[in-house]
Amino acid sequence: MNIPEGLKYTKDHEWCLVEGDMVTIGVTDFAQSELGDIVFVEVETEGESLDREEVFGSIEAVKTVSDLFMPVAGEVVEFNEELEANPELVNSDPYGEGWMIKVKYTDADGLDELMSAAEYKEMIGQ
Repeated sequence: MNIPEGLKYTKDHEWCLVEGDMVTIGVTDFAQSELGDIVFVEVETEGESLDREEVFGSIEAVKTVSDLFMPVAGEVVEFNEELEANPELVNSDPYGEGWMIKVKYTDADGLDELMSAAEYKEMIGQ
């Protein structure tokens, strides 16, 4: 299971790459492997400001649909439009080409509540 150091993680299996006041968000390798083949990613919140733990979109696999939750409060400034035509990028490269949104965060305190790679590994039993 690939769980890169240097990222932050949520209990809902999202990862966060913090760069200045921007956070890139996607789903973890663990999450995509549990979901199976991803067939659709929907994000209709671009341009909206959302609170931490609000739903920012959904991810659909062959057998299930799951909500995607905001790890931090902020404005969704970009959606990875590559996922519209190629949702399988979430399966093949969850931490790279399979990223989902970029958020300009408004609450730095929320970052402190995210897990380290070691804490996330422990949560999923790795």
